Amino acid sequence: MATRDKGKELEEELYDKVVDLTEYAKRQRWWNRLFGSSSGPVAEKYSVATQIAIGGVSGWCAGYLFQKVGKVAATSVGGGLLLLQIANNSGYIQVDWKRVEKDVNKAKKQLKKGTNQAAPELNTFFEKSTEFVKKNIVVTSGFIGGFLLGLAS
Repeated sequence: MATRDKGKELEEELYDKVVDLTEYAKRQRWWNRLFGSSSGPVAEKYSVATQIAIGGVSGWCAGYLFQKVGKVAATSVGGGLLLLQIANNSGYIQVDWKRVEKDVNKAKKQLKKGTNQAAPELNTFFEKSTEFVKKNIVVTSGFIGGFLLGLAS
């Protein structure tokens, strides 16, 4: 029982020293010159209301642009397919459907081979994104809310 108490005390003491060391490093000039005086996650720099406002406004702008660009892209793709179909029915274009089917099947086989393994860059990006969201949850929440409002407007 005594060894457990000593182990816990030693662990707490070591933790306190590590925390004190990080605070000491932040107070040093070289730390401030290298990282700036207010380095750290956004949560340490701004109030919650400011974080929500920044996230909401940037999310609304992104959502609004996404909506407008999406409409233009959908109209362009749909219009292009419609023009191709009209040209095909009018006789301006001759489509070899057997060749199209063969190429589509070939592409399906290649996709099935490549889907078993994910690219390491994708995994790294996903991990970094998750870490960012965890550190800046208030800004992220504001961004998501603003994004949805931007899509709706």
